Amino acid sequence: MSSERMRFVDFVRSRPELKFLFTGGKGGVGKTVAAAGMAYYFATQGQKVLLVSLNPVHSLSSVFGQDLWGGQIKPVEGVENLWACEVDISDVIARYREMLGRRLREFFKWADIPINPEPFIDIATTNPAFEESAMFDKMVDIMLEQGPNYDKVVFDCAAVANAIRLIGLSKIYTLWLQRMIESRKEALSLRVKLSFRKEKVMEEIKKDPLMADLIAMDKRIRAAKQFLTDPERTAFFFVTLPLALPISVVKRFIRMVKAFDIPIGGVIVNGVIPKSVVERGEKSEYMLNKLREQEGYLAIIERDLGPLVRAYIPLYETEVAGVDMIARVAEALVSGEMPK
Repeated sequence: MSSERMRFVDFVRSRPELKFLFTGGKGGVGKTVAAAGMAYYFATQGQKVLLVSLNPVHSLSSVFGQDLWGGQIKPVEGVENLWACEVDISDVIARYREMLGRRLREFFKWADIPINPEPFIDIATTNPAFEESAMFDKMVDIMLEQGPNYDKVVFDCAAVANAIRLIGLSKIYTLWLQRMIESRKEALSLRVKLSFRKEKVMEEIKKDPLMADLIAMDKRIRAAKQFLTDPERTAFFFVTLPLALPISVVKRFIRMVKAFDIPIGGVIVNGVIPKSVVERGEKSEYMLNKLREQEGYLAIIERDLGPLVRAYIPLYETEVAGVDMIARVAEALVSGEMPK
């Protein structure tokens, strides 16, 4: 191992305040497996851990062999100190819909426009970006409300483009909210200037519900952004396979992560075939070709991502499912070494 490389366990030990860990990568590379292994490791070190799936296609229940669905935080059977949650955003969408309806009715009443707001609510809530915003809001809820209750919160994210866009929304929302607040101030100021009853209008402005909503939202987003951009408290880990496409995805999206000021924790290489399979007698032409191919891709990883690699997870003889297999993944994370 290169002297410049820091193993996963050394990385997390070097950041005693680290609380939020995210795993991302191309679809199918083993993000959930890596997240589960991380959470298991921390839990076995006596830390109280929450493992959260932000992936619309949840896999935690399958990996642990337990029912973790339903949007509720549940204890993971067989692992002390570990809780898990497969996020359900239906409550956030219902909250959005109720708030949007209330605000639209208030606006139409204030503007004296006799229009039914329901069609506008339907248009807004069927927007393709609506669910992504709801998932971001749920992530912020977990960070701010559940974060203080746990030593570590590990997020299993969707495919990397969605994950980075989701986490990066903190930066985008901050800019958007500032503009919205300034626009609202200008509109309210204009209303005062145009009114003949300035005292009454000023009293109404002080109670302006939309401004109150915007300021409260801005406060939440800024608090989340402080965590998300703090390298001592947050780390984003890329997961890849020793294959051309997943490697190129990681290399490309590292630049995007940096653009959003998200701290990079490192790279986890999953699905590495141990050379010992040949020594144990598996000497088919197929296996020998796969090992030669793998060596080439591992060389590319070493060349382009070497100092960022934190651990190698072997391609096991069986699927990673159940606590015993997750324990083996955690062992690989602790070792950090190439499978032999």
